[in-house]
Amino acid sequence: MILAVDVGNTHTVLGLFEGDRLGGHWRISTDVSLTADELRVKIGGLLQLEDLSWGDVRGVIVSSVVPQLTFAYEAMAADSTGEKPRIVGPGLKTGMRIHYDNPHEVGADRIVNGIAAFKSYGGPVVVVDFGTATTIDVVAEDGSYLGGAIAPGVETSAEALFSRAARLSEVDLEAPDRVIGTNTRSSVQAGLLLGEAAMVDGLVSRVHDELGVKATVVATGGLARQMSALCETIEHVDPDLTLRGLMLIWELNE
Repeated sequence: MILAVDVGNTHTVLGLFEGDRLGGHWRISTDVSLTADELRVKIGGLLQLEDLSWGDVRGVIVSSVVPQLTFAYEAMAADSTGEKPRIVGPGLKTGMRIHYDNPHEVGADRIVNGIAAFKSYGGPVVVVDFGTATTIDVVAEDGSYLGGAIAPGVETSAEALFSRAARLSEVDLEAPDRVIGTNTRSSVQAGLLLGEAAMVDGLVSRVHDELGVKATVVATGGLARQMSALCETIEHVDPDLTLRGLMLIWELNE
């Protein structure tokens, strides 16, 4: 089995692949203080939930936007499997041309998402990833990565708002029925969730204008299901997009 790991700023998503079939998969909090040994024990416990052990894992592929943990996962994988893991970045083939001023600036997860989206939906395709940041990534008809936009995620915006506005109390992130809130709670919810949805729809519409053609739009990330229901431009929700993209890169480098 191959263990795919997507290390994000807030959450880390892990999935076990046997061939192209995704078996056990988990979402855990990202903790930059964890050592390689601690990661080995933590993930070993998750494997046990599937009646598996590290002995069933023959390789690990990692996409990470947290440099401190990239090295920890690299050491953990080498110790646990006896094989050096594949880290998405320079030196690893992705099969995707990147039209970015500096290709090394693009987050690994954004490229992985683009690869999986193009494989599943063709091009042009737009990926909206609802995470710590809300990212919008555009893949052309020929499968090349064109670039995109980065904005604060819903939870990030909420944290900033509550920390800076003394009179506002934290609210649960549930979408209200109306934009015009009649109390502080519903007003904040409207601004955070309906505002985020409007931003996404606006950016996607501008992407279509710049491309000169309507692209397929797919959402992924921890809040994808919740936010997609509020967006008018999103056509597909694919929560396992990043994990499948990692497996595609693994197979390309076999």
